[in-house]
Amino acid sequence: MTETSSLISGAARRYAGSLFDLALEANSVVQVEKDLGRFEALLNGSDELKRLVSSPVFSTEDQVKAISAIADKAGIKGLTGNFLRVVAGNRRLFVLPGMIQAFRQIAAQHRGEVSADVVSAHELTAAQQNELKATLKGVAGKDVTINVTVDPSILGGLIVKMGSRQIDTSLRTKLSSLKLALKEVG
Repeated sequence: MTETSSLISGAARRYAGSLFDLALEANSVVQVEKDLGRFEALLNGSDELKRLVSSPVFSTEDQVKAISAIADKAGIKGLTGNFLRVVAGNRRLFVLPGMIQAFRQIAAQHRGEVSADVVSAHELTAAQQNELKATLKGVAGKDVTINVTVDPSILGGLIVKMGSRQIDTSLRTKLSSLKLALKEVG
């Protein structure tokens, strides 16, 4: 399992690194990042698209046609649209979420920022995101870009991953700890 994960993350970093180099050369890093964000939002909002991306039962031709149609419909053109088509043509769509995350990390690092992945039980307001960025900047000593994911199963609180650090203040984790402590008492 670990070997598979490292292969996926290695492939994600290689593809993301190549896309970043091309975007930097074309002076379009910001646009590519926006386009990838739009595609990620589509992916997170559609079970059918998730199945297309993760399932090996679809042929290469079907995946390329579907990704092309989705990219065109979403207005994702140019470098990002071509990148999505290449990834589909190379049968690497299952690594796409990792590629998007790796691209964000590479772009943030290039800008001198630190990237943090945040999981929240509900959508964060702009004020909450700004406060979180300011707090994380105090910890990291650099500007922090946050990638917020909503996961209602954590019930409340946040899970923040920044580099090798993880801070888990989720209600789910606190309740699990309490449950374990109660088992030990009784």
